[in-house]
Amino acid sequence: MTALITGASSGMGRDMARYLSSKGYDLILVARREDRLKELEADLQGVNVKIIPLDLSKAENCFMLYDMVKDDEVEFLINNAGFGAYGRFSDVPLEKELELIDVNIKALHILTKLFIKDMIKRNNGYILNVGSAAGFLAGPTFSSYYASKNYVVRLTEAIHEEMRRDKINVKVSALCPGPVNTEFNKVADVNFAVGGLPSEYVAKLAIDKTLKGKMIITPGKLMKLAKFGEHFLSEKRLTRMSYDMQMKRKS
Repeated sequence: MTALITGASSGMGRDMARYLSSKGYDLILVARREDRLKELEADLQGVNVKIIPLDLSKAENCFMLYDMVKDDEVEFLINNAGFGAYGRFSDVPLEKELELIDVNIKALHILTKLFIKDMIKRNNGYILNVGSAAGFLAGPTFSSYYASKNYVVRLTEAIHEEMRRDKINVKVSALCPGPVNTEFNKVADVNFAVGGLPSEYVAKLAIDKTLKGKMIITPGKLMKLAKFGEHFLSEKRLTRMSYDMQMKRKS
């Protein structure tokens, strides 16, 4: 069994690698920071580990990654690479937003497309796309990030249903947590208004639920309650509430 994890050098990607290694998966770990990947590789015992330092914001690197590992018969793909950009839409640098789209959407789309074709041929496989509770809402002052996670959630739901209708044994899931204690805050330059869940807990839950074929994985009672409550509010009201929530972040 082989799993490929993008964004594997820290946070949930790192914790997913540790958990999958404990389940006997060989690992292909992808991230930009080679030093972090080497540190993680040294911690993982009893399984084969391949590290690939790569910047997935470049589409050609996504295709190159697939070509490098396609013979390894990846059974479990985890699209975890991604980041946020906080600020009003008119203020956030366009270059940063385009990079966000390249990583959060384009890389995930390319890798999902390439690897799922092989999984369909084998009639076996798992894809976990790391989204966010942000994928259920609009996000004033965090607009590009929220929009990118909406793409992840809806794409995953559509593919999941296609696999189910065609009776193909490929499970496609989206992880949609609220705040998680990772380096996300530092990269996005924000602080969450509520405490985050432990990364290790979310990583384990996400993998376990994906293996069981769950489409949308929402860790934590608070996020489950919030998602349920969305059904009773208008889009206008939800967007206004989202804005108020973003205003509680301190840059």
